[in-house]
Amino acid sequence: MYRVAKLNKISTKGTALLTEKYELTDSTDGATAILVRSADMLEMELPEELLTIARAGAGVNNIPVEKCTELGIVVFNTPGANANAVKELVIAGMLMASRNIPAAIEWTKTLTEDAAKTVETGKSQFSGEEIKGKTLGVVGLGYIGVMVANAAESLGMKVVGYDPYISLKAAHVLSSTVKLYDKLPSMLPGCDYVSIHIPSNKDTNGMFGYELLETMKSSAVLLNFSRDKLVVSEDLKRALDEKKLRYYITDFPTDEMLGLEGVMLIPHLGASTGESEDNCAVMAVEEIMDYLENGNIYNSVNFPSIDAGKKEAGPRIVALHKNIPGMLGTETSALAEMGVNISDLVNKSKGDYACTIVDCDGDIDDEAVKKAFAFEGMISVRIIR
Repeated sequence: MYRVAKLNKISTKGTALLTEKYELTDSTDGATAILVRSADMLEMELPEELLTIARAGAGVNNIPVEKCTELGIVVFNTPGANANAVKELVIAGMLMASRNIPAAIEWTKTLTEDAAKTVETGKSQFSGEEIKGKTLGVVGLGYIGVMVANAAESLGMKVVGYDPYISLKAAHVLSSTVKLYDKLPSMLPGCDYVSIHIPSNKDTNGMFGYELLETMKSSAVLLNFSRDKLVVSEDLKRALDEKKLRYYITDFPTDEMLGLEGVMLIPHLGASTGESEDNCAVMAVEEIMDYLENGNIYNSVNFPSIDAGKKEAGPRIVALHKNIPGMLGTETSALAEMGVNISDLVNKSKGDYACTIVDCDGDIDDEAVKKAFAFEGMISVRIIR
């Protein structure tokens, strides 16, 4: 029986997929797997039995990924599951800015009488512009960035992009008319709108500081639907004060942004749709079930993607280890010395880490295998029956 703990409300579209092999609980005691959305796990004491964590969303900054890796806990996320929801909100953000919609609505709320006449005389103060024909710069061309780029182009915008790590998959679905830049400072000066879609990490946090912000048009709108740490708050405030930027629209409000003129704060609604929550939950549950039952890994942020197919008859060994020379040979030699016949084997690596899945003919002694695999570089070994 696998014990699955949920730390947040998780759509029943996902949890309904759990079979009789699973027990769903709100407690992490003895948990084999954890389903999480926004709960902060950084200081959490992780159960000794924990094998995997699935984040029903893209960002994993609320999960101690490095610690999990050291313990052999596979961390999954659900890239693309909420992409459409975020894309639609980004487009809404551009329209709100281009037509001054929030300010216009607030002004209209102050009217007490003679509304028709008053709006005709007062609407000119909210005159805006159309986004058709304007240039959108997309920073980060993953699932969401590509969808934003393609949607904006379909609305008649010119789209340019920057992503030094653009994937082949993203490049394949990205419109061929999107011009790609290899340097961000070269792209920004020509953009009327800039939308950020990159992860928050040590390499990207603080990317948008004053030096970069001042290269943008004074009429430009910056949209941040990724993470607040990507933009330096003090530098942004300075850019707005100096009229080097027209609007900053973000889905991640911070204390520093409250009450600032030219800032539109959205209360983290990017993935807040029923469809998005369903999609994320389904993907997260499918990921942990495939890993627990078959050892397969996909959409992991700390271990390589590996697919050995569905486990059939006979035991399956799943070994997580460091990606060091000779490891695979050491593993197969250990099994040969035990007299274990290998019917199939898959090995994949990702950076410093790797995973080996071995299907065995006949029975094996679980404890003997774990003891035989207790060599340098091995992180964890489990046998799926």
